[in-house]
Amino acid sequence: MTQNQELATRFEELAALMEIVGANTFRVSAIRKVARILEDLDVDITTIAHDTKELKAIDGIGDGSATKIQQWCERGSFDDLDQLREDVPEGLIDLLSISGLGPKTVGRLWREADVTDRATLKAAIDDGRLANLPRMGAKTIANINEALEFAQQHADRTPLGVAMPLAESLVEQLLQVKGVSSIQYAGSLRRGCETIGDIDLLAVTEHPEALVAAFTDEAHTLKVLARGDTKASIRHALGVQVDLRIVEADAVGGALLYFTGSKEHNVLLRERARSRTTRLNEYGLFPDDGDDTPPQQRGIAPIAAATEDEIYTALELPFHPPELREARDDITNEPADDLIVRADIGSDLHTHTTASDGVLSIEELVDEARRRGYHTLAITDHSPSQPQANGLSIDRLLKHIKAIAQVAANHQDICVLAGTEVDILSDGRLDYPDDVLSQLDLVVASPHAALRQDSNAATERLVRAASHPLVHIIGHPTGRMIGRRPGLEPNMKVVAEAAADHRTALEINANPRRLDLGDKHVRIAIESGAMIAINTDAHTAEHFDFLRYGILTGRRGGLTAPRCINTWANDTLMDWLKTSV
Repeated sequence: MTQNQELATRFEELAALMEIVGANTFRVSAIRKVARILEDLDVDITTIAHDTKELKAIDGIGDGSATKIQQWCERGSFDDLDQLREDVPEGLIDLLSISGLGPKTVGRLWREADVTDRATLKAAIDDGRLANLPRMGAKTIANINEALEFAQQHADRTPLGVAMPLAESLVEQLLQVKGVSSIQYAGSLRRGCETIGDIDLLAVTEHPEALVAAFTDEAHTLKVLARGDTKASIRHALGVQVDLRIVEADAVGGALLYFTGSKEHNVLLRERARSRTTRLNEYGLFPDDGDDTPPQQRGIAPIAAATEDEIYTALELPFHPPELREARDDITNEPADDLIVRADIGSDLHTHTTASDGVLSIEELVDEARRRGYHTLAITDHSPSQPQANGLSIDRLLKHIKAIAQVAANHQDICVLAGTEVDILSDGRLDYPDDVLSQLDLVVASPHAALRQDSNAATERLVRAASHPLVHIIGHPTGRMIGRRPGLEPNMKVVAEAAADHRTALEINANPRRLDLGDKHVRIAIESGAMIAINTDAHTAEHFDFLRYGILTGRRGGLTAPRCINTWANDTLMDWLKTSV
């Protein structure tokens, strides 16, 4: 996480705390605007924080915000945030991670029902305190209870979008320690799982004591859980457990294979090894002489240990990329050699501007897409059923189409498409009439509401949308939010078959809070013949970085480049847009 991102997170926390205590709406909005500015800032904020004049020259940053930024750069916090953290129970911020509980509702529960954390929220539900509150009906309470239970089930997992930047930051820091020749993350993070239990780091170094000291440094450590000569564990300041293991350079492959997992994949590999009178452990693949003492302790030379590839080869198996090492993956099957990678992607077909709830203008969004090397960008702002996202009325949309066309005319090196993210209503109808949709270059249809429908209703809803002649992509098909809400639970095979029949793509929404389609649904979609889109749903410039999470999810589902519409050349993409209606 960069300094700008960390500071933006603190401003978001301040805004949430202000809402909880009932602060003025305009002041809250101003603080959130600063958070968005910091996220999109090109320069490292710490390099200009000393210059008040330069800070205030940034549009949206005034005296108060400049002071907060300077205080944070000096001591890692600022006065207003410190004061509110003292005034507001710590557990209330955690409640904001529960679907359906915004800052205003959390503030009300605190003031009127003595709710201060998850435990007291559960107690208030059980003892009837919530039911005694005005405008708190039985259905609302039931929804809160369901969301609380769902959040509790996922409480010990860290989202991929938090774990990966943290791991990369630690790797970058620790590589600077004298004597370290390599360090990389393993575990479920390397496999691209959507949530992570803990982070595993494997390092090669000439000075283990120096590396362990740097790893356990209090600057980023909440608590040292264990510390030895060749391994250590910490609770990072972000709340994530991180384990460091120091390994020998000639055994990196064995360690990386073992600690990447999955457990089920490793069991299959060990069984394969035994069937060939060999023995596989975290130090490599060894001949099996029947002695139970670990071979590396007896000076036995490994058959293969330096790289994962040579271990798979010695086992007469095809190499499996980390994303395809789950229980469902047959170790004897040859993985596709053209699994999707970042370099394949040439377009983003689901993005937002200031016309709805994005923070970039049309021109700024186009400039960012060009900077990322895309040949095509679709601008798809929200429809009227999303008032909280400033969804566009028909009149606003028609004006927006013209504005996009004007910007597109000024850029010959990128194709800019006028699109929409139109809501799929509960019965499968779309939020705009057909005569409006027909004026757009591309239509992404997404579910945002009524996400508790039963499976049959959800299936019929998505099939109707996927079968619509003007719909090109079904955006985040289940509407889930990882760790917050499960979303729709349709029969995805039926939905995917309808999408395949009508040449409609199903989206992997790369936002790490969504990753929707999930990997298991990607597999179903591919097996059913449906096309896949990987889009970032970008609302800010930094959101384009989400692409990598969508790619990891696609790879876990076995997605190859030809099956993903974002890999197609512009002329192929345009032909599909014209013929898929």
